[in-house]
Amino acid sequence: MKRSCTSAADVASRIADGATVAICGSGTLLEPDALLAAIEARFLSTGHPRDLTLVHALGIGDGRGSGLERLAHPGLVRKVIGGHWSWSAKMQALARNEQIQAYSLPAGVIMSLMREIGAGRPGLITHIGLGTFADPQVAGGKCNASASQALVERLSIDGQDYLRYKPFKVDVAIVRGSLADPSGNVSLCHEAADLDAYALALAAHNSGGKVYAQVRGLSDSAFVPARLVRIPGVLVDEVVVVEDQRQCVAADYDPAISGECLPQGARSEAPMADDIRRIIAARAADEFVPGMSLNFGFGIPGGIPSLLAERGLQDSYWGSIEQGIHNGRMMGGAMFGAAQYPQAIVTSLDQFDFYSGGGVDLAFLGMGEMDGQGNVNVSNLGGTLVGPGGFVDITQGARKVVFCGAFEAKGLEVAKVGAALQIERRGEVPKLVEQVRHITFSGPQAVRAGQEVLYVTERAVFRLLPEGIELIEVARGVDIERDVLARMAFTPIVRDVKVAGLA
Repeated sequence: MKRSCTSAADVASRIADGATVAICGSGTLLEPDALLAAIEARFLSTGHPRDLTLVHALGIGDGRGSGLERLAHPGLVRKVIGGHWSWSAKMQALARNEQIQAYSLPAGVIMSLMREIGAGRPGLITHIGLGTFADPQVAGGKCNASASQALVERLSIDGQDYLRYKPFKVDVAIVRGSLADPSGNVSLCHEAADLDAYALALAAHNSGGKVYAQVRGLSDSAFVPARLVRIPGVLVDEVVVVEDQRQCVAADYDPAISGECLPQGARSEAPMADDIRRIIAARAADEFVPGMSLNFGFGIPGGIPSLLAERGLQDSYWGSIEQGIHNGRMMGGAMFGAAQYPQAIVTSLDQFDFYSGGGVDLAFLGMGEMDGQGNVNVSNLGGTLVGPGGFVDITQGARKVVFCGAFEAKGLEVAKVGAALQIERRGEVPKLVEQVRHITFSGPQAVRAGQEVLYVTERAVFRLLPEGIELIEVARGVDIERDVLARMAFTPIVRDVKVAGLA
């Protein structure tokens, strides 16, 4: 079979009103922006397509108008099932203002559900999401009043509770690659990650839908070796060539990011600034034991590799992130999810299987809010839907979890004076609350699973126990009653509290 090439405008014209559209991407990694821009242009010109259901596992775009932001128009979208929302402020506003039906599910769940849909199986059955906002006993993934559909149900197998995420038909998959050959095979050889491109194509094709692939160029001959093909042509309906397609926001094309070259010289990490983030990250890093398999989340945890490098431990762990990257020099900010000189790149779907089954010894994740049950919220902050990304999949699979976050928000200022912490200005917004707004991590579920869980702030460290949250450590210079207990909305267990100097 020969490939069929078309334009982005033609693809947009073929998407029917009311279609369910699955989109691949993470930030600007594998972002099919030209196709999304064409859909936006057609809608603004003709009012069609409209009432779409969008499905995406990770946030897509640069935060400045690309990616999902292009589709955030009233009328264009009716429903969104998204794993991560923060790269599109306009889509977040539509959800907040009840202009769309807003759902959020764990990223790995969405990806795995696409695979199950493509395989014709009765949805995804998993422990991931139990006790969290995705659990129907909590919210069932519904994130605003307009969302009323039951996407997930609880069931019991051999006396164990599981969630079944229900399958649905995928009408269109929009994916991206580097090159397409004469048979329509798509290679991701120059991309920073594989993500869930294959799973989306499988789901749409086997649902009787269409698969549209955006690529940078065409190959005159078949790929050699054949292993360069990530999406076989049998799944691809049409290819759209975008010659100015950038690899990612950081580069038009950098072989170091796609793992096509080896590093020169010794491995190095960008130094972490000497501020509150470093204080928290340094204490969290103390939980590391050489030989561990680690996962680093966005924000404060992203600085931990540089601290381990300062301690000469850069080669003593195996690091991975949800986009499918293993080892290498992890990148942050808008490039979170990529690495320079990665040692391995697998699909995100395979990576989430690794996480779900317990492949990570220790996960460092961020912390928006926590409460007296040990629950953590990172998915709905200040009334804005953020979504969990891979947070739920990772935290419910890791053997040990260390949450990293400031004790308070908005205006908190601290200084390191020798080995002591000095609180110069208190934060206006408490983060240790009576009850978190959204349960992204379930403390009770972690207790049942036997996980070890710590919560690290700049002034205090807590641990999760079956009987509650225990305060186990404060920084030197901190008054327990004035600076910790009086600033919390719940009362922790207080026994033998260690006083520790700052590193």
